Amino acid sequence: MGKNLFLLIIAQFMFVHTVLAAEMGAFKETQFKTPESCSGCHKDIYQEWNESMMSKSFTHAWDEVEYFKLALPQSEQVKEVAGVKAGCIGCHSPLAFLTGDIPPKAVKENTRANEGVSCEICHYIIGSTEDEPFNFSYIIKAGREKYGNRSDAKSPAHKTAFSEFMRSPEFCATCHDEQSPYGAWVKSTYREWKQGPYAKEGTRCQDCHMYYSEGKSATTGKKRSDIAHHIFHGSHSKSKLRGAIDLALYTNRKELSPGSKLKLRAVLFNGKAGHKVPSGSSEERMLWLEVWAIDSNGKSHLLKVNKKGFPGEEFTIADPNALAYQAMGEIMKIQGFKGIERDGDVPAGSRIFRKPFFDPKGRMTICQWYTKDNTKVDYRIGPRETKIETYTWIIPDDIPEGELVIKANLLYSQVPSSVGKFLSLPEEEYSPILVNTDSLYIKIVK
Repeated sequence: MGKNLFLLIIAQFMFVHTVLAAEMGAFKETQFKTPESCSGCHKDIYQEWNESMMSKSFTHAWDEVEYFKLALPQSEQVKEVAGVKAGCIGCHSPLAFLTGDIPPKAVKENTRANEGVSCEICHYIIGSTEDEPFNFSYIIKAGREKYGNRSDAKSPAHKTAFSEFMRSPEFCATCHDEQSPYGAWVKSTYREWKQGPYAKEGTRCQDCHMYYSEGKSATTGKKRSDIAHHIFHGSHSKSKLRGAIDLALYTNRKELSPGSKLKLRAVLFNGKAGHKVPSGSSEERMLWLEVWAIDSNGKSHLLKVNKKGFPGEEFTIADPNALAYQAMGEIMKIQGFKGIERDGDVPAGSRIFRKPFFDPKGRMTICQWYTKDNTKVDYRIGPRETKIETYTWIIPDDIPEGELVIKANLLYSQVPSSVGKFLSLPEEEYSPILVNTDSLYIKIVK
């Protein structure tokens, strides 16, 4: 990379972000030990981290594709987003960013960028330049001293120091809240938490995503009742997703005949997540409700949600004819690219709980760094919020007598299936995950 181009990228990034606390290229790799070197004493914590998304924040298939196929090429095509060449890496591979390895080599090259968010990255953070952090505004202090949540911790391998900041939600916000180069809040998990009931009650991010149990943090450490687990379970954990939203079906008719009208209510309640669901990279994460009627012959009938009439509702009801994500074609230089199915394989008429993002040309996008506006509609489920969806279905004339099962499935995927297939992602990146389900039974008589 030429010197002038390097300076241009830095200047662009500085223009977008008022303060660049974590300075690119300010450190050397030798100032950071590998996670494996920590595993000798912190065996259990290392094992948990190694299985977590923190260790895979650079190597995870979707993150790799998103950076190398989309963000990195566009950073060299569109001057307004030039800073994402480094900016994405500031959180997805902080060591590469801090040591100036920009852009990092591909995952297959097995450089230290593959370490993701490693042990010493977090345990060297001493604060943020922002009262409400975002865009990797962490302050790093590398050395023999490691910062943690204990004032009485002692180690034969390094110095220790207590950090109140590490215990705070603001610590998480340094990477889990993000503003695009156009000023749109494209990640706002911390801000969602802060505006909700859990912040007022003192429940922090760490209380849910780093739950506690009895044990030792190191082989030579004290046995404690509240060791924080380094699993960081979130939307990539099926066990965390299951039951995250309560779901219940209601109807006042238990017996119907062909031609009569069935009215249903599906009630959804977010009683567990301290932020909106979905959160984080919500431009790509899909949460939707399918309601089916299965007759006594086993035939399935899809029920379409009743419209509520709020502005932007069209983005929250699955439409197989709606196209989106045209920016991907521009980035990949595909001639005549008109976009792909906005909602993937979600059945037509199903309710989608989402916050759509729009690029500078007004098109729906999954390129969060290329997002100019995402304020048209936010139909996600907030903490302790209840949403009620209604359905009206005329019983078909040819439906057989017997039991009619009404089944509601709340499903989630990391990216729309259309995007996953278009970018040749592993199937697990876009396959539906069952969050919750409920059923009720109606007798069909003639």
